[in-house]
Amino acid sequence: MTLAGKTAIVTGASSGIGEATARLLAAEGCNVVLAARREDRLNSLAARLGEGALAVPTDVTDAAACAALVARALERFGSLEILVNNAGVGLYGSVANGEPEDWRKMFDVNVLGVLYTTRAAVRHMLYRSSGDIVFVSSLAGRRVPHPSGTVYAATKHAITAIAEGLRMDLHDKGIRVINVEPGLVRTEFPESSHASAREYYEEKAYAPLETDDIAAAVIYAVSQPQRVSVNEVAVRPTQQPK
Repeated sequence: MTLAGKTAIVTGASSGIGEATARLLAAEGCNVVLAARREDRLNSLAARLGEGALAVPTDVTDAAACAALVARALERFGSLEILVNNAGVGLYGSVANGEPEDWRKMFDVNVLGVLYTTRAAVRHMLYRSSGDIVFVSSLAGRRVPHPSGTVYAATKHAITAIAEGLRMDLHDKGIRVINVEPGLVRTEFPESSHASAREYYEEKAYAPLETDDIAAAVIYAVSQPQRVSVNEVAVRPTQQPK
């Protein structure tokens, strides 16, 4: 199914998986609405992608800002066919030694932020009886990777539940729900909890995926014929053991 002429919102589009997904969607002919907090990066990406790209600086922890994001997309392009919920943060520490403020931040961004953008987008999609809601989650939504990732994994387990509940709610309304669960991917993500992302990846026993690998999985899912709903995609580096 062609994506040309469709409009997609991508959150967390200023870097990493979000930026790669926006690039591939634009290459497929989509209008792309770029959402993140780093306005300078959004503007730079929008300039590279051309007329079909719109930068909308957005803090996904603000429900009103998420509603305004969807409204801005509709104002500019007239419709919204795809939402890619990619914005996320990982802050690590055991339950005994972790910081409650870190926990709050992760739930605000990884769970509530996803709900805010999804709610706004779905309300429009229901009028059209079509659309794709994509969650870029994590393999941590299937298992707890290590004790210091307990709360982060809890936020991703929440996304697993949200995606399935939303699928059950929307499956007969023409709206598809897609949960993409990456393993280790080379991004800026470790910089929130490690001194150097480069050193973090060098310490691993296997090579990480690249951001385009996850973006390609998103494109695959949303490109399927309307009769096909790819609800869950786990993408690991070949050598990642679990």
